Amino acid sequence: MSQDFLDQIKVQFSKGLPFVAYRKPNEAEVKVIFQNDQELYKVTDYTESGFVFAPFDGEAASVLIKKDRTIAEAVTLGAESIGNPIYPSLNLDSDKSFYLKLIQRAINTIDSGELKKVVLSRSIEVAVSKTTFVMFSDLLIHYPKAFCYIWFHPKIGMWLGATPEIFLETENNKFRTMSLAGTQLYRAGEMPIWKEKEKEEQAMVTQFIHNSLKNKVSSLVVSEPMSFKAGNLWHIKTSVTGSMDNTCLKEIIDALHPTPAVCGLPKNTAKEFILQNEGYERQFYTGFLGELNLKEDIRRPSTRKNQENKAYRTIKNKTSLFVNLRCMQQLENTVKVYVGGGITNRSVPEKEWQETLDKSSTMLNIILK
Repeated sequence: MSQDFLDQIKVQFSKGLPFVAYRKPNEAEVKVIFQNDQELYKVTDYTESGFVFAPFDGEAASVLIKKDRTIAEAVTLGAESIGNPIYPSLNLDSDKSFYLKLIQRAINTIDSGELKKVVLSRSIEVAVSKTTFVMFSDLLIHYPKAFCYIWFHPKIGMWLGATPEIFLETENNKFRTMSLAGTQLYRAGEMPIWKEKEKEEQAMVTQFIHNSLKNKVSSLVVSEPMSFKAGNLWHIKTSVTGSMDNTCLKEIIDALHPTPAVCGLPKNTAKEFILQNEGYERQFYTGFLGELNLKEDIRRPSTRKNQENKAYRTIKNKTSLFVNLRCMQQLENTVKVYVGGGITNRSVPEKEWQETLDKSSTMLNIILK
């Protein structure tokens, strides 16, 4: 990013005014949305326009940054970071005993028949010497295939991250979503070999999305699952597309959020287990964020011979939302990194613990390098 571009963001922050800077996966352009006042705007029915930031708990209100002013600048895409370093200076095992017991409690609940799957998470607090703006620049460089962002509101604080997962994209009445589950560490030259636990976990998410939408949309198409690499991790991904017809955006969001990829099945039972047992508040981790009902004005030349000097104008209404994974929250002199994993009856607690360590490297690479 140029210094002038970055300075405009810093000035907004120094005034205590809300903003979000972000870059979509595989795109070069960084966009910034500035809000001109400190008001905490809430989303009521998802007909609003701006940038939405939604918490994990769908009962809590989503926050809207209004699009009062925007700037954009192209940046150079870097090579994707795939390292998985060891951090000897950090005590990453401080909550290991609690987390292992939590996983076992979840497995026992699954065995009793109350749950099929539940996603359990934890947070890691790390001292940081870099500014959030430097860390955001590093995210842009190291994770070109992710949705990278830095978000600030004076009444909530600062968040940033690099998430690989689309929650929901719409263009007029067309939509696209995905199920992303199962995790393996990337190893150079090797393709992942998925075990039954990982396949089942991903299939649960796909089936949930299909069942949640089949009576609300038309032309529903579910792709075959495929391996998908995000940073130093492999996942299993399935794409789901269709037409919204007369279904409103809020109805689809309410049906999907939180998906089994971040919550569990049955959804309400898993969510209640999480809220009662995790021992901390996720806030915006495993919520979603992104562009809400932004207009895109497209002009294209006519191909008709008698109108060669005219242009057709198409205005598209677009929403582009991402699950807030691989993220961190800025505190005073520390940041809080959030990680988690899906638990089923095939889960092995020690392996699930290791998965959270693997996932933490996405943010720790940025904080500590």
